[in-house]
Amino acid sequence: MVRMTDLVRGGSPAAPVEPKKPAPPPSPPDKATAAPESVVPRARLSLRALASSAPVPPAAPPDAAAPSVDAVRAPSAVEPVPADEVFSRLLAMLDRARTLVKSSEPFPWSDLARVIERAAADLGESGELFWIAANPPAPAGADPIARHQARVAILALRVGVNVGLEPRQLVELGLAGSLIDVGLWALGDGTRRVDSQSAEYRLHASASADIVRHWAPPVATLPDVILQHHELEHGQGFPNGLRGEAIHPHAKILALVDRYATLTGSGTARGRSRPHEAIRDIVRTKNDEFWPPLIKALLGEISIFPPGTPVRLNTGELARVIGVNRSHPLRPRVEVVTEAKGHAVSAVRVIDLSESPFVYITGPATESR
Repeated sequence: MVRMTDLVRGGSPAAPVEPKKPAPPPSPPDKATAAPESVVPRARLSLRALASSAPVPPAAPPDAAAPSVDAVRAPSAVEPVPADEVFSRLLAMLDRARTLVKSSEPFPWSDLARVIERAAADLGESGELFWIAANPPAPAGADPIARHQARVAILALRVGVNVGLEPRQLVELGLAGSLIDVGLWALGDGTRRVDSQSAEYRLHASASADIVRHWAPPVATLPDVILQHHELEHGQGFPNGLRGEAIHPHAKILALVDRYATLTGSGTARGRSRPHEAIRDIVRTKNDEFWPPLIKALLGEISIFPPGTPVRLNTGELARVIGVNRSHPLRPRVEVVTEAKGHAVSAVRVIDLSESPFVYITGPATESR
């Protein structure tokens, strides 16, 4: 049974961020390469202090081939595209990036930024793209590194929306999330899977940062965010064992969602975890590895029982979660699958557990429909 003590303490997750006004005019040139500073406070969660204290590397030399920072500002409106198509476009962009790892061709930053802009816009309107990324299909022949990076980018964008990042910051976060593991393509022959427990694997953050730096990114801090995406709050991460405020705020988000995506993917020795198991494992490490307010932001979106999770009710019935109640993470909307005696239900029955105080989940069910 999942206990309330496994959840992040401090109350229910914050409500979704209200739609924001269009982003202000571009900052003066001398601030174009600074770490993100404008963050909207949300409940007791604020990344402002972290952003202002994050290390800022020297500005990259001008490169006529590189787009300007303004090129990655999210527009106020973008064309409507189905959520599954947005995810497919991102996967296609990352397949394209794979071919450029050992190439001298310029990286298509503007193309990737447009996909990230579209994804950020979708995530601000509905949760459909988030759930496609949280549990995407694995088509035959799909590159696992591209698929993982696409998931990380979308999950990170959703957490970024939840903590109040501005449109420009969201695009920068999404660009970094899309490319955190490009170094894995450069290790060995670029096709075999690298053991995540090996010394070789620990080189990929530095390799990814070097590759992205070579691609002349439009945001000077992008390689440093990618370099830090395995750094952890109390200094147990790699490659530099950074602690707390020394870690860029975007890297903190990426570290968290990268862990979730890895646990719910197939990148661990013990196999794939179900979403509620991954969340439970992350919550239990909150004091050592991740910043607790970010865990709370992720929990508010995923819930301990995300859609698709089979659960057992106190009535003896089996059900499947079909919707999350953010203010009541243990009381989602469910669809009853079998009756208490194990017989299939004769008609679909949906229960909103937040409105049914005498019916509750006793734990995840191993049975599937």
